[in-house]
Amino acid sequence: MGLTPAPLTVLPLNRVMAQGPPAGNIMDNKPIVNIAPFGMCRSVANPVVASATAAAFGVLTPMPCVPATAAPWISTSRVMIAGSPMITKDSKCLCTWGGQITAAMSPAVTVKAG
Repeated sequence: MGLTPAPLTVLPLNRVMAQGPPAGNIMDNKPIVNIAPFGMCRSVANPVVASATAAAFGVLTPMPCVPATAAPWISTSRVMIAGSPMITKDSKCLCTWGGQITAAMSPAVTVKAG
């Protein structure tokens, strides 16, 4: 529901590097720490957006995005990093306000799980 892309920040806590940057696992889901704001949020499920939209007489009024990701990423990867599946381009992280976050691109190498 955000209007702009944002980087995923993976801290080097798990000590697994992917050709330079740290590789992420499903537990890299912390708002602001791992998942940066996506510009403006347009989800009316977000109370701030709903309030601004109501104040504008029903005209959708996007407000600054503050990711609300309480659950881990959803990943089907069989590659484990620190005991949890890694994040792949097919992984999804859900925002409480209805957004669906995906990893659009990765600087990492291709890993083939046998």
